[in-house]
Amino acid sequence: MTDIAANLTSVKRRIANAANRAGRDPDAITLVAVSKVHPASAIREAYEAGQRHFGENYAQELRDKAMELSDLEGIRWHFIGHLQRNKAKLVAPAVSLVETVDSPRLIEELARQAERSARKIACLVQVNVGQEEQKSGCEEGEAETLVQAIEGAPGLQPVGLMTIPPWDLDAEETRVYFKALYRLREALGGAARLPQLSMGMSHDFEEAVEEGATFVRVGTAIFGTRRPRRGRG
Repeated sequence: MTDIAANLTSVKRRIANAANRAGRDPDAITLVAVSKVHPASAIREAYEAGQRHFGENYAQELRDKAMELSDLEGIRWHFIGHLQRNKAKLVAPAVSLVETVDSPRLIEELARQAERSARKIACLVQVNVGQEEQKSGCEEGEAETLVQAIEGAPGLQPVGLMTIPPWDLDAEETRVYFKALYRLREALGGAARLPQLSMGMSHDFEEAVEEGATFVRVGTAIFGTRRPRRGRG
């Protein structure tokens, strides 16, 4: 196997083991391969190894890769970076899920672009559970208002919540933030209303699975160290 294929196998095995430790069905967790700033050839290699969900942080990069890889049937693009309203038009024609919805104005623009593209776009509300000033995401008390706004927006569908814990924590320390997002989802109607919880990255996805994640966003453990990003929006 190539390195990417071998890495995917390893990550999926670790996800399954974490799910089994928590008494969960491993099939309930979706691996999102974070492919930002990696070439389309790496995504194609991962696709050939069975991967279907890919996460991109930059609107122009997602658009360009979606066009280049349009022959890959069943590929699903997740937008996982901060989305500026003026960039929504770049991702709307291709994205399956926007994981970083955090304001009413972004919801309005995404709905406008979804209607223009004649598509239904699933959305996660990004919650800043760590209350970090430099990080995107709404406060926990604002999540219900945003979910309701998505529910009322044509072309959009609320499917869950997403969070990114503080960067400088070790894996075990992130559990408190994963637990907080899980509790918030329960307070907002539970899995019946918001089935997806996106939390956990390369260094802490096993802990996230044990705390209820349904999406884990893993890049470095699959693709290796990212090359520098230049001039992409």
